[in-house]
Amino acid sequence: MSDNASKVIDTKDPGELLAPTPGLSGGIRSASKHDSGPKHVAGEAVYVDDILEPFGTLHLAPGAATVAHGRITKMDLSKVRSAPGVVCVLTADDVPGVNDVSPAHTHDDPVLPDGIVQFYGQPVFCVAAETREQARNAVKLAEIEYEELPAILSVKEALEKQQFVAPPHVMAQGDAKSALVRAKHRRSGAMEIGGQDHFYLEGQITFAIPQEDGDVLLHCSTQHPSEVQHNIANVLGRPANAVTVEVRRMGGGFGGKETQASQWAALAAIVAVKTGRPAKMRLDRDDDMVMTGKRHDFIVEYDVGFDDDGRICGLDIQYAANCGFSADLSAAICDRAMFHTDNAYFLGDVEIRSYRCKTNLVSNTAFRGFGGPQGMVAIERIIDEIAMTIGRDPLDVRIANYYGTTDRNTTPYHMTVEDNVLAELTNDILASCDYRKRREEIDAFNAQSPVIKRGISITPVKFGISFTTTFLNQAGALIHIYQDGSVHLNHGGTEMGQGLFIKVAQVVAEEFQIDLDRIKITATNTGKVPNTSATAASSGADMNGMAARDAAITIKSRLIAFAAEKYGVVEAAVRFVPGRVIIGGVTELEFADLVKQAYLARVSLSATGYYATPKIHYDRETASGRPFYYFAYGMACSEVMIDTLTGEYKVTRVDISHDVGRSLNPAIDRGQIEGGFIQGMGWLTSEELWWDDAGRLRTHAPSTYKIPACSDRPEDFRLELWSSGRNVEKTIHRSKAVGEPPLMLAISVHRAIADAIASVGDYKVIPMLNAPATPEAVLNAVANVAKGMIAQSHDAIPAAGE
Repeated sequence: MSDNASKVIDTKDPGELLAPTPGLSGGIRSASKHDSGPKHVAGEAVYVDDILEPFGTLHLAPGAATVAHGRITKMDLSKVRSAPGVVCVLTADDVPGVNDVSPAHTHDDPVLPDGIVQFYGQPVFCVAAETREQARNAVKLAEIEYEELPAILSVKEALEKQQFVAPPHVMAQGDAKSALVRAKHRRSGAMEIGGQDHFYLEGQITFAIPQEDGDVLLHCSTQHPSEVQHNIANVLGRPANAVTVEVRRMGGGFGGKETQASQWAALAAIVAVKTGRPAKMRLDRDDDMVMTGKRHDFIVEYDVGFDDDGRICGLDIQYAANCGFSADLSAAICDRAMFHTDNAYFLGDVEIRSYRCKTNLVSNTAFRGFGGPQGMVAIERIIDEIAMTIGRDPLDVRIANYYGTTDRNTTPYHMTVEDNVLAELTNDILASCDYRKRREEIDAFNAQSPVIKRGISITPVKFGISFTTTFLNQAGALIHIYQDGSVHLNHGGTEMGQGLFIKVAQVVAEEFQIDLDRIKITATNTGKVPNTSATAASSGADMNGMAARDAAITIKSRLIAFAAEKYGVVEAAVRFVPGRVIIGGVTELEFADLVKQAYLARVSLSATGYYATPKIHYDRETASGRPFYYFAYGMACSEVMIDTLTGEYKVTRVDISHDVGRSLNPAIDRGQIEGGFIQGMGWLTSEELWWDDAGRLRTHAPSTYKIPACSDRPEDFRLELWSSGRNVEKTIHRSKAVGEPPLMLAISVHRAIADAIASVGDYKVIPMLNAPATPEAVLNAVANVAKGMIAQSHDAIPAAGE
């Protein structure tokens, strides 16, 4: 805990600082470069696999199951154990403690299965050898036989058989059923939303170094060091203080390293403790894609009622998520999909149901947006369907359904929306992207172009910021100032390339009024800051920035008290300015000189900081409360061109206006928005996961799984940080989270493709376009729209395939 008793109360709202502090290099608001950026470019950034290996390091390789569901009847590993270089082979019997690494202690995520295999590719044993090649070769020598059991490989089958990893959940407001009956217009439909592989550049990896007394140090690529620490302690049958986890940087995470780093860390730790030798577990790309979870794929069914203006009067919507074989974080992920069913829209009378389906596939897990994107894709599809039904521009229907004031500002989970900026954002992007004129030009183009069709769509983003599991909304930090005035900074957040470390360092630099190069950014370490939350939920800068500022203010208040006493002035007369401290308007010292004097006077120059997000609360039993501290907003206008003969498409222009509040670092925020948008575009267009009838993932390498390439970027990409942005809540310097929200801006691309397809039927047939909108899916939708023209009637607008 920070030393609040000795702290100077800071009454100034730091958010009032609108521009970088003159004379300060690297404070907040400045576009400081990523602290690892030059190292990334030069190849000098040290990741786990770059750490020099001590003599005797062992290398691990997992042995995978070859059935989707089965009982192991024979496992002969004698040839594996006698293979060249093999030092030890692990099975479930070799787990010294609890054979479980589930994040919520549901005891359904074994380190290695004890008799029952639950998905094709599940690790059933692990080899440790002198070299990685020897370990991988030895794995192939295993002789394993199975009694195959019935396998559930689809959401539909899981629903039919009522197989769930967690109980279904319902969220409701008003009376949806009655509202649907009263509605003038009513439509129902269904949508399939595919999953997504994280495809981080650095795969799952842990390097375990044995310590004395059976302890272990883990260099692990994880977003949640404390969870890895606690899980591995349980696996080893040791207290948490026997395990130290350190993370300097990750080569990408996107949620895939929030929970699922634990299994690989556990195997490395067991080998290190068992053999007394360093042990490294590094999955190759194919194994990583086969053995680790992904974004949940969903089936969504909906029934919506609306009036002549397209305003939603009632909505009944059901989600069925493919959770895989275990619970992992599926309950919270599916909850967040429900939370974001509204996106930017007041739904009034609504009922939302969610089914968390158990299948014999890899256990799906956190992915950027954490379920929110699936809910938002569904409602945007519904809005477009409403617009086509009543013959109005989809943008006008969106605006008609926006959250407003007084009686139109309550979410389905009974939270009041207090920071709504949707109208202002929409007006600004309309002025900058010229949507209305471009819509007319596109309609004219499509009318005379029989093969190439263009489409355009504007979609909003309203994304809740906070962990919906309330206790996770806390963070800690540690700051030391050394005698020469240099600063050592540590906190519980992890760096996965998103720029968290540089942002927090800028916060500290601002507080002490010192240049950024005086601050040493250090690796996240459970031995320095304990009991940390995952770097997830877009809350990294919000929470760790506040915790670091808290620690800095504690030390700063001590320095102020010391200077005031030494020089005989009141504390208010001690001011920190860039690189210096002015005392009483007369004495002026270099920051380092004041620090040295304070040290000689025995003033503590070290402090911890702590932050807990205020205001939030949620009662899951009643599905009501305030799960989010605030909302992040954004708008995107995407224009596409499709070839109706091949299904190929190209994104030709994108305009984005995104609200980051008062940006801590505009350069980092722009990078996050651009990257998030492209990743979202990949999810909704090209990234298709496919399992065969045996439950084998066939899209398990770059050759079969297509993430966006440089050539897929929009030809014309225009991005603005919304100039009017300001967080109404007292976040760190009034900034807003920017990690996850930009991904959902890419929904505009999916809806623009659907808009282009709809033009084939003169906007009279609704294209039932699922996600991802691969060229095959687009071509199929074009064909269905053409067929649907035959089914037109004066009473209703048909959906393709109806």
